[in-house]
Amino acid sequence: MTPATTTAGTATTDQVPAPAAANSGDSPAWLVVWALCRRELVRFFRQRNRVIGALGQPLIFWVLFGFGLQPSFRVPAQAGAEGMGSLEYLFPGTAVLIVLFTAIFTTISVIEDRREGLLQSVLVAPIPRWGMVLGKLLGGTLISLFQVLVFLLLGLTLNLSVSPVGFVSMIGLLFTLGLGLCGLGFVLAWRTDSVQGFHAVMSLLLMPMWLLSGAFFPDSGGWLGWVIRLNPLTYGVAGLRRLLYSADISPALPANLPELSTCWAVTLVFALLMFAAATWSARGRTTGDLL
Repeated sequence: MTPATTTAGTATTDQVPAPAAANSGDSPAWLVVWALCRRELVRFFRQRNRVIGALGQPLIFWVLFGFGLQPSFRVPAQAGAEGMGSLEYLFPGTAVLIVLFTAIFTTISVIEDRREGLLQSVLVAPIPRWGMVLGKLLGGTLISLFQVLVFLLLGLTLNLSVSPVGFVSMIGLLFTLGLGLCGLGFVLAWRTDSVQGFHAVMSLLLMPMWLLSGAFFPDSGGWLGWVIRLNPLTYGVAGLRRLLYSADISPALPANLPELSTCWAVTLVFALLMFAAATWSARGRTTGDLL
């Protein structure tokens, strides 16, 4: 008698599990990606304080520093773009700051999901790890893209000249940069078991990255210039700065600004490396895991 055989009055409960359930290759990976991505979007839009905080803080930063520095702000003569005002100069950096803040806020969900037990359920499910990682990163990236597009509407008040092709390229560049920053946040959140510790590490790492990206002051050479050039966030800011003047034949841009092709290449490599690092991190256990 096999375990599945039944008698007249009884039936055994021993069932042989389907072999397909143990094979992660048979799982619909892209369905998992969409489910986790959708969950991040629904969670975000149900929490209005996150929408206001992630967009409001950089906006206040841009307005206060832009108008506060306007009387004394001058781009150095050797840096080019001498006639550029503080609001105009800080605009692309503030857009990148919105993407950066959103990467911090969205990847906190990794710690929260682990506490609630959802992450453990996902980890034991027959799905590839890259699907789980991509779903989380894609959700955070789309959230950051939505917020930064709202902010970019303020560019209509400035002396910018964006072409239609440049606007599409700008969306693609911001999406790629957001994917890389969310990947970096995922790596740090995976190895952190407290929200307070995560905020401390992210602030210590990401805020200096943003300040040393050419967003707040131009590259004037010297040793600080080398630090700025080694910063991957620099190429996101520089690429966005070039695309904001894509309709201008000879735009007045700061000197030492990387070429657009270089900005794309570095940002793509950064996103791929962060996705690979996040996937590799998700293959191991952390002290916060319940498995």
